[in-house]
Amino acid sequence: MKLKTLIVDDEALARSRLRTLLGDCNAPAAEVIAEASHAEQALQHLDRLALDLVLLDIHMPGMDGVELARLLHGRPDAPAIVFVTAHAAHAVTAFELDAVDYLTKPVRVERLQQALQKAERHLKDRRGAAADAPPAEHLLIQDRGRTERVPLAEVLYLKSEFKYLTVRTATRSHILDGSLAEFEERYPKRFVRVHRNALVARAAIRALEKYDDGEEAEGWALRLEGVPEPVVVSRRQLAGVREALKESAS
Repeated sequence: MKLKTLIVDDEALARSRLRTLLGDCNAPAAEVIAEASHAEQALQHLDRLALDLVLLDIHMPGMDGVELARLLHGRPDAPAIVFVTAHAAHAVTAFELDAVDYLTKPVRVERLQQALQKAERHLKDRRGAAADAPPAEHLLIQDRGRTERVPLAEVLYLKSEFKYLTVRTATRSHILDGSLAEFEERYPKRFVRVHRNALVARAAIRALEKYDDGEEAEGWALRLEGVPEPVVVSRRQLAGVREALKESAS
């Protein structure tokens, strides 16, 4: 089976060269499903395509390849990532983000073939583990006449706004008809109440810090993995949030 591949590089010539090199590879072979010249375009492909592998440049205009990999890190459906770059300086960071390989330009076909083999092993191991795990839960999101399944494991926070919930993942915000109380009661080990209008995924919490929201003399907010915006913590929920932080650290 061929690895369904996305090439991400801001240089058209570099993308063309990778496509040519992939054509010379086999066992496993790769099929280029899409190309992207920047990270935002890559995210659009990743949201709508089932991909096995991303060949990812690092230095690009706007969001760089490391930040894109950080957004994908931990997603249960994330493809294998192989960095392809002219610079060796980010190799340690790349492997911290579970990249399966790190290739420096100019890429040789032998090294690319090795990277494909590593990607294949990585995907087989991960999918084998997933097959032994209980089925993942999903939220069914109605969006413009279509239904989308969003894995609950990807939800970083939920906010109650007007009559709906905003469901935030690392890549998108969705609108869902529901209540925070329902999620809080059903998933107490997954989410913690941080405000009367917000629940946060315990696993996503990275830091609790002082925050000036213009209303309270001493406000607090959480920094979460995968999103830039802070989530405000109310005074009433502060003790519970601190307890959640201690539990995650232990």
